[in-house]
Amino acid sequence: MTELIIKDLHVSIEGKQILKGLNLTVRKGEVHAIMGPNGTGKSTLAYTLMGHPSYEVTQGEIWFKGENILEKRPDERSRLGLFLAFQYPVAIPGVTVANFLRTALNARRRASNPEEKGIPIPEFRKMLIEKMNLLKMDSKFAGRYLNDGFSGGEKKRAEILQMATLQPEIAILDETDSGLDIDALRIVSEGVNALTGPNLGVVVITHYQRLLNYIKPQFVHIMFNGTIVESGGPALALKLEEHGYDWVREKYQEPIPA
Repeated sequence: MTELIIKDLHVSIEGKQILKGLNLTVRKGEVHAIMGPNGTGKSTLAYTLMGHPSYEVTQGEIWFKGENILEKRPDERSRLGLFLAFQYPVAIPGVTVANFLRTALNARRRASNPEEKGIPIPEFRKMLIEKMNLLKMDSKFAGRYLNDGFSGGEKKRAEILQMATLQPEIAILDETDSGLDIDALRIVSEGVNALTGPNLGVVVITHYQRLLNYIKPQFVHIMFNGTIVESGGPALALKLEEHGYDWVREKYQEPIPA
């Protein structure tokens, strides 16, 4: 079984320790939600999993598909089957969504086989149309420049289309609900739900219960002060929605701001 196993993970950035002994296991086919207040290390975890060079792992291990991936580059982690949907996707003027996705797909193929000539254009178009239909996206979207002038919802949908195209085994969604109105949130969530299933494990990083009204996790974890302090089922997210994070701060001994 495909597993992402995080063991005693400690991470620093510019000499400041952010993650402080985090443990988590995610299996393909599972949906996990990670919640927590600002500054507790949620995005640090996401970037560290994908190998961002600014984040220094000072202790611990990250195992994926039986390999400790700490020494692997981000592109190697991606080819192995990890995917990160960014909180703030960047714009690439002059590069269409379709060209970007075809380039990414061909780069992955050629890394595995240097003799690979790339996916034929007719085959790619057929595949892309199938993915866009699955995600209920207008085909004209593929001809637009990536994230250039996109709304918040369109940027997030482009990330989900990339996920559908690359077909990872574990996907990390870093605050996918950030900046979305209710309609955009529903549309993006429906796209994620169309891809979830036995072949994909998902880690949803969010502040709010509202996203979890659409993307249903089996497991909910609360991050606080750089580690996971509580784990449970969907009821744990509802408790946060009702009571906020004050009870977490009180339980784990951080003074509540006046």
